Order: sequence, then C-alpha cells, then structure tokens
Amino acid sequence: MLRADRVIAAGAWSGEPADSVVLDFDERYRRRFVMTGVGGLAFLLDLPEAAMLRGGDGLKLEDGRIVEVLAAPEPLAEIRAADPLGLMRVAWHLGNRHLPTELMPKALRIRRDAIIEDMAKGLGARVIALEAPFNPEGGAYVKAEQAAHDDGHDHHDYDHDHGQSHHDHDRYSHGHDQRHDHDHHDREHHDHGHQRG
Repeated sequence: MLRADRVIAAGAWSGEPADSVVLDFDERYRRRFVMTGVGGLAFLLDLPEAAMLRGGDGLKLEDGRIVEVLAAPEPLAEIRAADPLGLMRVAWHLGNRHLPTELMPKALRIRRDAIIEDMAKGLGARVIALEAPFNPEGGAYVKAEQAAHDDGHDHHDYDHDHGQSHHDHDRYSHGHDQRHDHDHHDREHHDHGHQRG
C-alpha cells in the first residue's frame, strides 16, 4: 500500500493536493493508520512517531504527492467574557480540569460540555454554540491525553454521551476530596507520556 511518512506543515507546501482527508480532533493525533481520502486515494500513514496533525498540513506520499489534512467541523462552545480578567478566570478553571482548549484572541473554544458551559456562565461568561474545526493548544498534555485514549483508557470522555461525567463532582472548583486529586491526574498523565516516548 502507498505510504505517507512525512508531515509538511500548513503553508510549507504548495500546488494541488492529490487528495484530502477530513479528520476531527481525535483522528488528527496519529502515527500509523490506514486512511482514505475524499477522492478515494487509500494510503498508510506511517510516521516515525505520533504527531498532532493540523488543518492545512500536508501528508507526503512516497511517490512525492501531497494529501491535504482538513480539520472537520465539530460541535464547540465558544466562551467570551466581559473583560480579559474574566476570560483569564475561565481559562484557569478549564486548565485546572485539563480540558483541551483552543485559544482565540478574545475567546476560548472547547468541545460541547453542558457542565463546563454552566460553570463558565456561573463565572459571568457568555457561551455560544457553534460548529467549527477544533484546534486546541498543543503541548505535552495533549500527547499524554491522546496516549491514554489510544491505550484504551476512558478516564476523560470528552463526548460526554453518558449521563454523568467526572466533571459533575464539583462545578466550580477542583478542591474536592482526595480520591480524585491532582496527584492522581499528574501521575496518570505523566506515566502515559513517558510510556509513549
């Protein structure tokens, strides 16, 4: 099967792509995966290590052609506040819950989560439902979280199809009992990060 073994960052390649793949956020953290483009081109993504693909990136095929990565629109919540301090306060709470968050010039975007949206409203923010590509801030946590997801753990279920979520224990603070403290989060996520290299 045709292989793609290199990612070229958006803006660093030119010309018409041979095909394109439309991927949501979860699908864009990959190392080795069989993909089929919207035009029917099938290939094996075979990278040296897992990478976070961004909309506009190019996957270079072994024959020299490029397959463009398109970020699929997803149901998101855009959070806005009356002033920068208010937005910073919401950002702190999102970070405290380790939620993937896209940073905008005057807003924050997360995947839809009724409990977190209620928390943001309780902090005086405005929440706008929309559909857009999700490009959260990257970094070590994203890799650790995806590693946990790839290993079959469901510690964080960002789709929240179930009735209750791990966020439900305390809407406005992370100072709950010791059974679910930061040491637990940090140890679990750091362990996964090291296991994946």
